[in-house]
Amino acid sequence: MASASATLSFLTLPQRSRPRSSGSRNPSVLGLSSVSIGSDPAGRRRGLRFSVCRAAAVVFRDLDADDFRHPLDKQNTLILRAVPGLNDLGRALLGSATEQVMLLENIGTSVLVSKNQLSDLHQLMVEAAQILNIEAPDLYVRQSPVPNAYTLAIGGKKPFVVVHTSLVELLTRKELQAVLAHELGHLKCDHGVWLTFANILTLGAYSVPGLGGFIAQSLEEQLFRWLRAAELTCDRAALLVAQDPKVVISVLMKLAGGIPSLADQLNVDAFLEQARSYEKASSSPVGWYIRNAQTRQLSHPLPVLRAREIDEWSRSQDYQTLLRRAAQINSLQKV
Repeated sequence: MASASATLSFLTLPQRSRPRSSGSRNPSVLGLSSVSIGSDPAGRRRGLRFSVCRAAAVVFRDLDADDFRHPLDKQNTLILRAVPGLNDLGRALLGSATEQVMLLENIGTSVLVSKNQLSDLHQLMVEAAQILNIEAPDLYVRQSPVPNAYTLAIGGKKPFVVVHTSLVELLTRKELQAVLAHELGHLKCDHGVWLTFANILTLGAYSVPGLGGFIAQSLEEQLFRWLRAAELTCDRAALLVAQDPKVVISVLMKLAGGIPSLADQLNVDAFLEQARSYEKASSSPVGWYIRNAQTRQLSHPLPVLRAREIDEWSRSQDYQTLLRRAAQINSLQKV
């Protein structure tokens, strides 16, 4: 990362900017709910190992972040860049001591994934990074009953992604790779210091005397508006890797209410219809007001809104053009 001292990215349920006090410093307080790769139709858990073979995916060899960045991400990024001293404030928040604490806390109790350690997960990450035309970060697996994934990028050091064991157990292989691609999207787009700010606020730094209060009062609403937009961008990164909107929407559906024992009964099309119903119900003046109040202080968009966004983008000319362009480049390089 260029200007940011550190970047924390969480793939989570929508979080209020004033979280409940948990007494824990573990970022896993921002959890997600999903459905298992280890369940047969009767809900019994199978072994963790899974096949990583897949049909040849389109690789985006010349992909630029602005090729898939969401318009709201672009708009809100310009607004944040206009805030004087924001990058300096980020570096002040995350000094060298804080960086070391975050680094050691995340890797001291985790397993580093490699060709010789959890090689299937390693292959998923490498493949996703190749598709997005980005260097693969390190990947760690951390023991936790709360399904979660997040990214840490400390200035001058190789970024890394952490996934919790429960997340690996609860998602299908394709869904897990979509989650990794979502995290890679933050790195690809250099979301940097503002993502750090937003996640610190989510974790409760607004309670820090002086500086925390200043951020909460002056930047909180704008930061969370930007973060919600940035999440939409990274859902697009997930689609670029999955190349199947139903995979990404399935993850979002499970965030909203996935039940491991009933995994085979979940229906993506029904969830999309639910998303359309929400859109219709919130289109009236009263509905718009309620929706705005409901989402204004969330760190992530509502799962139904994210599902609708990714469904629409998957059918857009922009997405189809990206696929065709990448396929043509791949064909030329094979000649």
